Amino acid sequence: MAKLTQLLDNEAFRAYATYATIVLLKMMLMSLITAYFRVTRKAFANPEDAVSHGKGESAKKYLRTDPDVERVRRGHLNDLENIVPFLGIGLLYALSGPELSTALMHFRIFAGARIFHTLAYLIPLPQPSRGLSWAVGYAVTISMAYKVLKTALHL
Repeated sequence: MAKLTQLLDNEAFRAYATYATIVLLKMMLMSLITAYFRVTRKAFANPEDAVSHGKGESAKKYLRTDPDVERVRRGHLNDLENIVPFLGIGLLYALSGPELSTALMHFRIFAGARIFHTLAYLIPLPQPSRGLSWAVGYAVTISMAYKVLKTALHL
């Protein structure tokens, strides 16, 4: 098993670690944005959260869905559906010996696409901006998966 110092000597792995951290922090930010929208829109999913705005029947009116909260939640869910596969496939890709310039291109395009996707969701920008940014990020992950399979195919 490679030691951590050996991994850190791998420039493609360091690039992966950098961009994986960026997209993970962006995904974590979505939790804070969801909480912000829940509090400012007074739209809570759990009774114990609504209790800070009233007791009994008066608190029940805050147990509701809000279109803005749901929009942020959908953006966060989309992050989970796309960033998690990127993390696994991107790690394997980084360890497969890619050219640094190619690895950086993959990682930067993915991170940029995910950031743009979030902005397109939150602002909201007209379609097809959100759909195209999703497709670009998805294509990057598929491209890396293809390279991993091509490099290390053991079927």
